Amino acid sequence: MASGNDSLVTEFILLGLTQERELQLPLFFLFLGIFVATVVGNIGLLVLIGLNPRLHTPMYYFLFNLSFIDLCYASVIMPKMLMGFVKKNNISYSECMAQLYFFAFFVIDECCVLTSMAYDRYVAICKHLLYKVIMSPQVCLMLMMGKDAMGFVGAMAHTGCMLRLTFCNGNIINHFMCDIPPLLHLSCTSTYINELVAFIVVGINVTVPSLTVFISYFLILSNILRIRSTEGRSKAFSICCSHIIAVSLLFGSSAFMYLKPFPARSLDQEKIYTVFYTTVAPMMNPFIYSLRNKDVHVALSKTLKRRVFS
Repeated sequence: MASGNDSLVTEFILLGLTQERELQLPLFFLFLGIFVATVVGNIGLLVLIGLNPRLHTPMYYFLFNLSFIDLCYASVIMPKMLMGFVKKNNISYSECMAQLYFFAFFVIDECCVLTSMAYDRYVAICKHLLYKVIMSPQVCLMLMMGKDAMGFVGAMAHTGCMLRLTFCNGNIINHFMCDIPPLLHLSCTSTYINELVAFIVVGINVTVPSLTVFISYFLILSNILRIRSTEGRSKAFSICCSHIIAVSLLFGSSAFMYLKPFPARSLDQEKIYTVFYTTVAPMMNPFIYSLRNKDVHVALSKTLKRRVFS
């Protein structure tokens, strides 16, 4: 029975992360723990930033957006992934395309937010006297509207190109989600356009942000080295380290995944890369940005005291 795009497939089967039966249950509990930590960590950060006026600054406005994206991101991928550990994991054609769209949308959004955060840190450290003027509420809003526009265009490009394909090489996806490479392996029509679009979209959304982050941190580092105060230098390094870790997790794994020729890919290897930026990064971000952050510690302490003594 043909679907709307003349595909011969109306339903896919997700093979999951592994086919080893003895690993299914341990992996289910491992990733269930990661999912719970992701939800609790990101909702906690959202609530904390929302309740504390002290955190109503551009830096935490971007962090609020990052936590919201990570929460949505994990919710798109992980429930279906967890289901694959305990039973046969079927996904309809329309659900698969919807998952691909939202996956692409949120991952591009995250790249843009991390880039905005790097620019914010550059202004805060290198142009601190003009910080409130440069990072005005209007500028912050425009940056976040821009990342949504980038996410929409990129996700539409990926999904639109995928809808034009005919899938007749089976319906078993060697993955735990509907990602671009495993879907292209099932196509019996030319995937040249899809590969070109993927390379261009991912190239723009990884290369441009990476260069922006690199230049921002090069300028930040040169500025930090001129700070005479050891305490001031240490604080500046502390602020930047957490962001560099988050950027490396996302951009590094994304680059390994998509910026290489499709025929040379190993789907089993790609599953490991995908785990890093679909499950590990969303879980780690709240902890990366809060564990060494004095403002978050103070805000959390005040919030808890208000709840205990109210």
